[in-house]
Amino acid sequence: MSDVPTVLVVDDQPINVNLLQRKLERAGMKVLSAYNGRECLEIIENTIPDLILLDIMMPEMDGIEVCRQLKANEDTEAIPIIFITAKSTKEGKLQGLSAGAADYITKPIDLEETLARVKTQLRIQNIYRQNIELQLRLAETRQSAAVGAITQGIAHNLNNLLGVVVGYIDLIKSGYESSKMVKRSALLMEQAVQRMINIIRQLTTIANKEKVNLYPRPLNTLLHATIERFKNENNLNGNVSIETSTPNLQVSSNAEVFESIVGQLLLNAWESYGEDHPENDRQIKIETELTEKYDNRFIAIKVSDQGVGIDDEIEDHIFEPFITNKTAIGRGMGLTIARHSIRNIGGELNLERIPEGGTRAILLHPL
Repeated sequence: MSDVPTVLVVDDQPINVNLLQRKLERAGMKVLSAYNGRECLEIIENTIPDLILLDIMMPEMDGIEVCRQLKANEDTEAIPIIFITAKSTKEGKLQGLSAGAADYITKPIDLEETLARVKTQLRIQNIYRQNIELQLRLAETRQSAAVGAITQGIAHNLNNLLGVVVGYIDLIKSGYESSKMVKRSALLMEQAVQRMINIIRQLTTIANKEKVNLYPRPLNTLLHATIERFKNENNLNGNVSIETSTPNLQVSSNAEVFESIVGQLLLNAWESYGEDHPENDRQIKIETELTEKYDNRFIAIKVSDQGVGIDDEIEDHIFEPFITNKTAIGRGMGLTIARHSIRNIGGELNLERIPEGGTRAILLHPL
């Protein structure tokens, strides 16, 4: 909105237009005028006003129809409209408001009241635009911060891993006569390169927004397959229990995506106990229940542990890339990928502290 707001006055009675035009211009506003609905729409094609004073009762095209057309157009839907109406009944007022009007005034027109209502709507519109601008700036700031965090994380991890590779190359150069040392150095180099490949693969996963194919599958079958895969891939024999209130439920899912997401939650729960904690004493519990959120039905899959809990320093950023309390290089992408993957199929992932100790991951999977 410019310093001088523009108001479009639409009324088939020239005397009303003239009275309103003089009053608004004296208040420092620019006024455009139209005498029927079609003329109003033609003016708006060239000039978007900050507010419209619109008479309801007009020949050919009444104010209700004009309002509906303006609200159906994304370029004009945000323009506040104040109806001018001779109808003082509740039904008449509701008709105007339901069509999309922001306010109404009744005939005979009270110029002081009209000016006050116009100023109020212009203030509201100005606040609305400031909020939109603020949201855009915040979004840009968050995007810049996210890009910076990812860039810094990539640089830090890849530089460290490249340093490992270069170090072992130097060892091979200086001790190439020892086949045992060369073999060991080559193996460690291969592991470092593989971790770099994993980082790139993970980043590619985050960038991918393609929808995956979903098929009806028994939830219990998916959970047991996930636990089995988790144990096999990590060479573990931990205690993972399932408590479900939905034993026969089927969900539309993708087995690979499901196992990847829940498997990452199981791995986080397992590692939350710390390396010194005996493996046989690590308890992970999976619970399932139906729930409603965002006007949709979900299956809530809760993965709980009794580990050290969420570090205060990373709690607000735990789903950001490379945020972790682990010291190993190349870590901190699991939760980022898990949340991205479940959102890609219409779900959500959050974490919460357990008062008695530990963490609970809550996965909302759409039905």
